[in-house]
Amino acid sequence: MAKKPTLRQCIGCGQPMEKKNMIRIIRNPEGGIELDASGKKNGRGAYVCRSQECLTKAMKSKGLERSFRLQIPEEIYQQLSKELSELETK
Repeated sequence: MAKKPTLRQCIGCGQPMEKKNMIRIIRNPEGGIELDASGKKNGRGAYVCRSQECLTKAMKSKGLERSFRLQIPEEIYQQLSKELSELETK
């Protein structure tokens, strides 16, 4: 019997996709927000498609803030955007 793919919903566009095709954003135990390219770091996670467009949608809809139940400063979004663009070019 074949294993079902693990689906996660993008907090930007709302589309369910396979976990391996998405980027995980975590709130680590210390309360920091960071990208988790490996998908294995400890912390509460939220998923976003591998595109700037979906990260922008998540910022506008406050999807990350709802997922993590905390206020996220603009600098964090800028840092996530920069890291995501670096991953897109790889």
